[in-house]
Amino acid sequence: MSLNRVKDLMRSGKPAFGAIVTIPSAQVMQVMSRAGFDLLLIDMEHGAIDLPSAHAMIAATAGTDTVPMARIAANAPSLAKPLLDAGALGIAVPMVCTRAEAEAAASALRYPPLGNRLWGPFYAPLRWNMPMPEYMRAANESVLSLITIEHPDAVSNIEEIVLADGIDVAVIGPGDMATSMGHYGQVDHPDVQAAMLRAEDVILRSNVALGGVAFSPEHANRLIAKGYRMLFLGFDWSLLQRGAHQALAGIERR
Repeated sequence: MSLNRVKDLMRSGKPAFGAIVTIPSAQVMQVMSRAGFDLLLIDMEHGAIDLPSAHAMIAATAGTDTVPMARIAANAPSLAKPLLDAGALGIAVPMVCTRAEAEAAASALRYPPLGNRLWGPFYAPLRWNMPMPEYMRAANESVLSLITIEHPDAVSNIEEIVLADGIDVAVIGPGDMATSMGHYGQVDHPDVQAAMLRAEDVILRSNVALGGVAFSPEHANRLIAKGYRMLFLGFDWSLLQRGAHQALAGIERR
């Protein structure tokens, strides 16, 4: 039994589309969860979001088809646990560079015997409108484990990383990959592109779904054709900025 329609989409070979939310606002989450995204990733790595805000943002997706997930700041069970207990159905872990790190990330998200998540889902059953025992039975199957491939060490170890137990999605981070390779802001640098292509090739030949970032509808369609199954189409701030620019475009200032 799975509560996670994003997991079901990817299992059927269809792509899932999401956005990253950095603004600590249940209202922003309400608006975006009704825009048609399959998932929204609450950014607790770079966003100004604390745990109470994240809890309210997860709750704000109720009544929609959008699946709430979260990105934590480090590979630590203590960061993932309260977000899962609030009802998140996916955790993204940054800077995973080895198989051991990937397995630790996945283990923190699942109850024994598949992992080491501890009991305490006081609010997750309320978000998913079910009794706690039913949530407990569905949790291991429903929670998605996402890792981010964003460092040359991860690319060097990618064949081993994709063999890690419990990993569902490996997301390639272009901006972080460029930065970690010393090519700040140069996603199109040949070395960055070569690293990403190597990671793509290995992930696509594995049982792990490939995720990434698309900067336009055309870019998204190209990545889908390559085999990407999870795409992030922007941040809340970038979508807000784009809409503001469009509202002002073409107006004659007098």
